[in-house]
Amino acid sequence: MSWTRACKIADVPEGTAVRVELGPDGLCVVHTEGAFYAVADNCSHADVPLSEGEVEGTTVECWLHGSQFDLRTGKPTGLPATEPVTVYETTTEGEDVLVNLES
Repeated sequence: MSWTRACKIADVPEGTAVRVELGPDGLCVVHTEGAFYAVADNCSHADVPLSEGEVEGTTVECWLHGSQFDLRTGKPTGLPATEPVTVYETTTEGEDVLVNLES
């Protein structure tokens, strides 16, 4: 497994999402419920950055049409999206959030 530094833990306050320029579409890194999650930063419905959406529990909501995605599986939990987004494994080391881009 190969880990890549995504950002500092302090860059992602609890309950928020940030965009990180990694992977083919950038990543949406989320800190919620004491854990970090990373998904592709493009809504599968409208190609809109998920990092600009709202975080609620373990879901992130696209601000444009309201599609919601489970941060653990990438599967949509609300229409109009029907296709999942890619999920990347995360871990923390020291002050950093690391992602496995080979997911």
